[in-house]
Amino acid sequence: MVSYADVRRWNADRLDAVHSDLGKRRDELINLQDELDGARNPDGWTGEAAQRSAEQHRRLMEDMRSLVAEVATVRAAVATAADDVTALKRRVDTTDHEAHAHGFQITEDGGVRDVAPPQNIPADQLDQVKAERTRVRDDLVAEIEKILDQAEAIDAELAKALTAADEDQIKPGEGTSLADAAETDELEALAASAGKPAGTSPQAVSDWWTSLSDDQRAAVLETTPKMLGNLDGIPATIRDKANRDRISDERTALRARKTELARKGELSDSEQKEFDGLDAKLKSLDKVEETLDKGDRQLLVLDSGGERMKAAVAVGDVDSADHVSVFTPGLTSTVDGSLSGYDNDMAKLVQDARNQLATEGEDESVAAVTWIGYEAPQIDESMADVVGDERDSVASAQSAEEGGKKLNGFLGGINASRDEDPHLTAIGHSYGSTTTGYALQQGGHGVDDAVLYGSPGSGADSVKDLHVPEGHAYRMEAKWDPVADLGRFGDDLTHQDGYRDLSTEDSRYGEGVTGHSDYLNEDTTSQHNVAAVAAGLPDNIQHGSDPGAGDVISQGTKTVIDSAETAVDTGEKVVDGVGDGIGWTIDKAKDVF
Repeated sequence: MVSYADVRRWNADRLDAVHSDLGKRRDELINLQDELDGARNPDGWTGEAAQRSAEQHRRLMEDMRSLVAEVATVRAAVATAADDVTALKRRVDTTDHEAHAHGFQITEDGGVRDVAPPQNIPADQLDQVKAERTRVRDDLVAEIEKILDQAEAIDAELAKALTAADEDQIKPGEGTSLADAAETDELEALAASAGKPAGTSPQAVSDWWTSLSDDQRAAVLETTPKMLGNLDGIPATIRDKANRDRISDERTALRARKTELARKGELSDSEQKEFDGLDAKLKSLDKVEETLDKGDRQLLVLDSGGERMKAAVAVGDVDSADHVSVFTPGLTSTVDGSLSGYDNDMAKLVQDARNQLATEGEDESVAAVTWIGYEAPQIDESMADVVGDERDSVASAQSAEEGGKKLNGFLGGINASRDEDPHLTAIGHSYGSTTTGYALQQGGHGVDDAVLYGSPGSGADSVKDLHVPEGHAYRMEAKWDPVADLGRFGDDLTHQDGYRDLSTEDSRYGEGVTGHSDYLNEDTTSQHNVAAVAAGLPDNIQHGSDPGAGDVISQGTKTVIDSAETAVDTGEKVVDGVGDGIGWTIDKAKDVF
């Protein structure tokens, strides 16, 4: 009999840990296939001893296949239980909060005590208050009964799977290998019954996932984790489970490919490039695991295709956070070289946003994602990638456009996967701001605020093209940031109307920053401002425009031309108009330099 106190102590995180551990055990067992194959009778061995040896090998293989099937089945049951416990715990928390708000206390056995009845009630309101409290108590009692019934069902289902495994009642999947054994008839049937999403949009994916039973979801997670891990519209907790489970398989596949290439001896240029890339991908997996080990993290993208590894890691719970930010970095960003540092930045940003919310008396949660879900441009020793026209060049918009399509789906998937949309903020730095701009231009992303900083351009002709609410697009430029003055992808944001400016100078909120790379440094005005936007606290923003030399020169040129045109229109000397424009430029330049 499950008690209310038992449910309060239930811990979905522990079940998730068991789920992950069972996945590792399953993989370890499956990886014994080569050893088992090597233990078969050698060719040409005959006789009674050979027959006994072959029989023992067959029995060992059957036992191993049964064990793999049992682990796979129990693992799927644990996944179902973990999801059910997570939902049940939220229900318990809501019920406890409701009880406390009305002066009741739910006891460990599920009883309801009136511990703080209202005092000094006017006589003419006494009956009404009494009736209302009776209603609240009865509602609490009814909800507690439903919670305990659900808890009993969760416990019974998990016990059923454990009993079946303990009593050898689970039939391995068809085939002869250990890997085949994991695909039991029951799991395969459930996964097949789940079908596929009706479309590729995040909403279509979410509708499909929502339509599945808990057992179908667990079966799909067990049999096709690669599909779920990178599918926009799937809840973050499920993507995290699926991607974590794939890390070991990805590492094994990358090592196998590396061994295959090494055996060839002399490699072609393309093969050598692939070989070198495999090392970077393996290092990327190491960095992913190191980042996850920091705790309170979710792995929302894991993609080893293409030249470089792609990944996205969240600080906090994207499924439940009131405020979710997605940060896209730019030039030279890679998973192996950049994920850990940017993750630290996001952790500090989340903490700053939480602190600002607490100061305002808001009890709201925050999560932030480092999204390296595209292959950002790199710089090679010859600097060719910076000035060239190839896809991997920072001078080309192709990576930003391709990455923007992926980012758009990722952003839309966050809203689609949740019952209630969070306050969603898109943050882009440098070339990542261009990628973010291309993502936002496609619409359908559900972004509430956008922050573009150190930006060479958003790729949009107007802030309206970003499809964010009016007044909720922000730009930020520090002095001596040459990239922010390039205007390489559309107009320099400084000269586009509709953005709100975030200060990067000294203020009561922190120190100022200069250059291109220090915007998210701790205890700076710029970090405070980004955190304020991420927390949905516009009143906390320190506004201010900090034009750089490039802005002055650009605006000065325009002023000279405008002054000359005005002189012509008014019949004055052009030289006088040009002089006025140059004078304006010199005065502004003094402020910058």
